[in-house]
Amino acid sequence: MRRIVIGLAGFVGLLGIGVALADQDDDITRGKALVELNCVRCHAVDRSSESSHANAPAFRTLSHRYPLDALEEAFAEGISTGHPDMPEFTATPEQINAILAYLDSVGD
Repeated sequence: MRRIVIGLAGFVGLLGIGVALADQDDDITRGKALVELNCVRCHAVDRSSESSHANAPAFRTLSHRYPLDALEEAFAEGISTGHPDMPEFTATPEQINAILAYLDSVGD
């Protein structure tokens, strides 16, 4: 009986890891959709492209310039001067989490 309980506990633990990974994948997918909708006109949002706007950093390099937690605060307050002629961008907490998950997934 003890082996069954231990086995079930291990299985449930693995399920929890699977759910957490699935949630992270969902955040990355949502974040990718958000940056493709709002940012791709100027920024390279993948791992290899170059930004079309000379002053817009590629998203894969943002973590070199700013800690991701600093970007979280900037998104929450509304980014208004990221680069010249950048439109103001404000996001919900859920959108911020998704964007940060995506940025982390494409970072160098």
